[in-house]
Amino acid sequence: MARILIVEDDLTFSLMLSTWLGKKGFDVTSAANVKDAKQHLSDKDFELIISDLRLPDSDGIDLLQWVKVQNPLLPVIMMTSYADIQTAVKAMKLGASDYISKPVQPDLLLAKIHENLTSPVEAEEKQPEETGSYIEGKSQLARQMYEHVRLVAPTNMSVLINGSSGTGKEHIARRIHDLSKRNNAPFVAVDCGAIPKDLAASEFFGHIKGSFTGAIDNKVGAFEAAHGGTLFLDEIGNLSYEVQVQLLRALQERKIKPIGSNQEITIDVRLLSATNENLRSAIDKGDFREDLYHRINEFSIRIPDLRERKEDLMLFANNFLDVANAELSKSILGFDNETINLFQSYGWPGNLRQMKNVIRYATLLAKGKYITLNELPEEFKQNGHNQNLTHEPLRNEDHEKELILSALSQTSNNKSKAAQILGIDRKTLYNKIKYYNIEL
Repeated sequence: MARILIVEDDLTFSLMLSTWLGKKGFDVTSAANVKDAKQHLSDKDFELIISDLRLPDSDGIDLLQWVKVQNPLLPVIMMTSYADIQTAVKAMKLGASDYISKPVQPDLLLAKIHENLTSPVEAEEKQPEETGSYIEGKSQLARQMYEHVRLVAPTNMSVLINGSSGTGKEHIARRIHDLSKRNNAPFVAVDCGAIPKDLAASEFFGHIKGSFTGAIDNKVGAFEAAHGGTLFLDEIGNLSYEVQVQLLRALQERKIKPIGSNQEITIDVRLLSATNENLRSAIDKGDFREDLYHRINEFSIRIPDLRERKEDLMLFANNFLDVANAELSKSILGFDNETINLFQSYGWPGNLRQMKNVIRYATLLAKGKYITLNELPEEFKQNGHNQNLTHEPLRNEDHEKELILSALSQTSNNKSKAAQILGIDRKTLYNKIKYYNIEL
């Protein structure tokens, strides 16, 4: 049983994390500050430290430096927010084994824990079907997809990941990074759909203090933060044409220049991109540059919709139940037969994201040992009988505009409810409405 020390001053989060890891078979000790952490480390041996970067009496960097003097081989995983990415990069340079962004994704953290507790020799010898908490599945489509992941991961090829909303595109990107030769360097994810046009250059390339109104401090951009590692651009099709030009130049020259600076910075990043749109169609419409498309698409991977992976469906359901049990301190054993039958016949238009949310919701409400139909969200049960929407999820441009219009009509243009019916998030629905020029 591996001993893990958690250093986190948020006592609620620390307790939740300790309880969850305890159920996963780890011997967990927690500390709320650097002083207590050093005392625990002096009293007994640990195999791994998980520490927040921001602590009340000091910070994670100070603890990291102290640990590397006392025990250079003890792995340390730092927890950070994207705003602290510069500090996370510094921590990696000072000897941190890895870092993970908050809010912490339990399955990703568990994978990183296993990786840091496993020696390189053991990692090569052990090739299970389900590595860490990555659920690969048994279906032919899943096996083919993960075979492509394993083939391309060790290379430096740029990969374009295609998949519907909610299929887990960032998960696949992280898997490629974890299996690559860059896995000890940063993985930086950027949601291109959430970047305002006028801040995109700063987000990608950084800026220096005073370079524009609001630039109150120096900022490290995503390219520099990912130096030596992997940069993942989610929903790349949402970038404006002008930003695409800047991105292409950076990829071609392998150099960036922060806003307000005259000094170029050489960058070494592996680019992974993702989209749920048809970029070829966007090229034909003049919305996406063809030269950028070829630059980001040296290899492509398609993630199948959940409805195409019936053999894997209950594997995912049970995995999400484990996560929900740990997060909510519940002990639900599984699903009753009626729920299983509904799950297997349902179209899952929102894919894995929708399934995770449904199971989390039901786990919270469940009073018995099994999840029943009574605990499922009302719209899920209603849509389970709506063949037009749930069994024909968004999958191509000829069909999805019709589905969006139908959902909006049913909800009197209530975008939140329409997104629920379609099984996608509000941001994706807004992007689709804009893409199809739908007038409300």
